[in-house]
Order: sequence, then C-alpha cells, then structure tokens
Amino acid sequence: MPITETAGAVERPRFVSGSLLRHVCVMAGTGAIGLIAVFAVDLINLFYISLLGEKATAAAVGFAGVVGFFHASLCIGLTIGIAAVVSHTVGAGRTGDARRIATASLVLMAALSVVAGSGTAIFLHSALHALGAEGETARLAQRYLSVTVHTLPLLGIGMASSALLRSVGDARRSMVVTLAAAFVTAVLDPILIFGFGLGLDGAAISAVVSRMVLAAIGLHGVLVKHRMLGRFEPSRLGGDARALAGVAGPAVLTNLATPVGAAFVTHAVAQFGPSAVAGAATIDRLTPVAFGLVYALSGAVGPILAQNLGAGQYRRVQEGLRDSLLFMVASVAVAWLVLALGQGVLIRAFSADGLAAQLISLFCSWLAPSFFFAGGLFVANASFNNLGHPLLSTAFNWGRATLGTIPFAWWGSHHGAAGVLIGQAVGSSIFGLLAVVVAFRLAAKLARQEAPDAASAPAPVLDAPVAPASALATPQAGAATGPAASAAGP
Repeated sequence: MPITETAGAVERPRFVSGSLLRHVCVMAGTGAIGLIAVFAVDLINLFYISLLGEKATAAAVGFAGVVGFFHASLCIGLTIGIAAVVSHTVGAGRTGDARRIATASLVLMAALSVVAGSGTAIFLHSALHALGAEGETARLAQRYLSVTVHTLPLLGIGMASSALLRSVGDARRSMVVTLAAAFVTAVLDPILIFGFGLGLDGAAISAVVSRMVLAAIGLHGVLVKHRMLGRFEPSRLGGDARALAGVAGPAVLTNLATPVGAAFVTHAVAQFGPSAVAGAATIDRLTPVAFGLVYALSGAVGPILAQNLGAGQYRRVQEGLRDSLLFMVASVAVAWLVLALGQGVLIRAFSADGLAAQLISLFCSWLAPSFFFAGGLFVANASFNNLGHPLLSTAFNWGRATLGTIPFAWWGSHHGAAGVLIGQAVGSSIFGLLAVVVAFRLAAKLARQEAPDAASAPAPVLDAPVAPASALATPQAGAATGPAASAAGP
C-alpha cells in the first residue's frame, strides 16, 4: 500500500481489517522467502566452499559467520525500530510523519552501520582468537572479513528498505529485494570460487556484489514505487532518532544476545577441532533457511500488531498473537519432518564426515523440535515490543543467551561437541516457554481495555512509548492518533 492520500483522506491501513491468520500467512510467507534468501547467501557460500574439501576453509567460514552474525543482528534490531514506528504512524494516518521518519531511518542506518562495520576491522584478529580460531583457519577468516565488514552499510540500507516496504504492507516487493541478492550470490559464487579459482576470496567478492544489489533494489522500491521518503529535516533528526530508539535500542540489545550466545557455543565447540566447527557452521546456516517461516514471523507480526494497536483495535492484537503461534507450530512441524527425512542428502551435499556428519544428523533428528520454543520466543518478542514492553524482549533474549546457554553448553561440553548443542537447545526451550506465557498474559490484559465501541476505547498503558509527541509533526486533519508501538525480532 503506497503512502498516498486520495481526495484529502489517507488510504486505510491494510492490517486493521480482514482475517488476521491470512495476514500472518501472507506476510510470514513472503517475508520468509526474502529472509531465507538473505541467509541462503551464507549457506550458498558455505556449500561451494565445502566442495573445496578443505576443513580449515570451511571452519574459517564458520568463525567469520559468528562475526557477521553480530553485524546482521545490529541491522535487524534497527529495522525492527524502523518497521515499528513507520507502521504505527501509517496505522494512525500520519502520512507526513511516516515519510519523514522513513528518511531519517535510512540516514541513521547508514551512519551506524559504517561505524559498526569498518570499526570491526580494527579488532578482527582479537575477536577471532577469542572465538577459538587459530592458525590457518584464523588467517582465512580474517582475510574474508577484511573484505566484507566494510560493506555493512549496503546490507543495512537494503534491510531497512525492505522493512519500510513491509511497514506499508508490500510484502511481495520486500521479498523481491532479498531474493535478487540471493540470486546474485548463487550465480557469482561458482564463477568466482571455481571458474576464476579465487576460493574464499571469491566468496567474499560475491557477498559484496550481493549487498550492492540488495541496497539498490530496496531503495528503488522505497523511492520510486512507494514514494515513501520525504525531505530530510536535520532539525527533526534528533526527535526522530529518539522515536526510533524507543524500539530499536531495546531491539538491538535483544538481537545482540543471540550472537553472544552463538559465540560462546562456537568457542565451546572449537575445542573439538575444525570438523566440529565445520559441522556447527553448517547447522548455523541451515537453521534460518529450514526455519525461515519461523524467523520471518517476528518481522511479519510486527506491522500487523502495530497497525491494529495504532488503530485502537486491541482485541485484534491478542488474536494476532494467537494466530501467529498457530502458524509457528505448523511451520516447525513441517520443517522438522523435512530435515529428518533429508539429513542424508544434506550431509553428502556439504561433504560432511566424521564429527561434522554426526552433529548435522543430531540436529536434524532430535534438536530441530527445540524450535517450537525458539519460535515462541520470536513471536513473544514481537508482542512485547508492540504492547509497549520492549525491555521484556531484551530480558528474555539475554536470559536465553546467558543463563539459557552458557551453563547448559558448559555442562554439555563435558560430554563432547554433541553435548554442547544439546545443552543449548534445552536452555533455549525453557526461556521460550516462559516468554510465551508472559506474552499471552500481557495480550489478554490489553484486550480487556478495548471498549465495545473501538472508537471510544481508552489508550493502553505502555511502558515505553515509541514516539513522544515532541518528536512528531502535528497530525493531519482528521487523522487518527494513538500511542506509539513497536515490533520485535528474534
């Protein structure tokens, strides 16, 4: 839905009417395709690198992936704030504010990703050593990252543009943005890695080109197709930044918890050798592709809940949470079945043997069901931020990454590399279950605030409003106003 006005009125937001389950299915389905495409870039890289038959190179990709995971989590956290604030503003009918905030969000994304990306280059050697990378593996990982870290702004702008497209309900175009980038990787990887004999350097170059395509197509959709960007107003940047930070700040902290936990797990697995690291790296890249629908739910649920909260339809917020969890359960069940039946094909495809093959088989057969609880945490995080409790999502994610990972993985490490992964799955499941229980209680409390006549419903009490009144322009005549809300991610 373009942000346009017709005959002086703002077009009705897409998600405040109609079947919520259908909205969830469409947004999550198209979002999953796009998200899978983003993570497929790393999976494709690992697949072609594994064909070289060099365990040190495959392990290097695994260590580099942990560092890249920190970068991606930062960008995802920022896009959560962007999608939340813009979706809520669109839902409330404040078209001019939505355009201005969209412009400010791209400026802030570019600035922060430059600092985070290029700043990492200074600490690459120390970071890789802390993760357990040594010798040739560490050297290869550092060489790969020295190319890719400086292109983080391209990744950030592409992801932000995709989030802006989702915020107005254009799930299809948001999907195309990431699909195109994955297609470029799939084509360039074999050409550069094998055709030109560049090996790991070819994979790095392919990743850079893919990010350039991601940013270009995303900006085209935002600028040309939807005309979502307004004039950049430096005087308003501080207020808009505070509005975005109300969600993006906790969301970034929330998302950084996951790579922190992953870093500890990688360090624990590294003591069992390059084969174990290669197996864990394969699982790490396979997981978001296999469970793409579950990962996409966090981004899909956000705009749906935010628009309904902005329109004062609080019961639909509760129903949206319920339908999202039903969709998640069905998605995990199907993915688990596919992984269990196809594990042999996966092991052969990634040239895994020994300990690496054992870990992949363990994941496909027994650890994949833990995503019933991980998916519940993703959906719960989306509801926490949309219900004005972003710090709850931060607390649960960090709880999972620390109390739910470190002691369990440490205990498991005494029983081998497989024990590390089993311990991680057990701890994650406990925190996922707790988060779902809390999310349902908060949604029920909010639903009770809705009056029989939605127009007369009282404003919900939020712990952390996203956009203070001083940060927004005067609403347009006749536009609905409401409390700011937010969306969450994994």
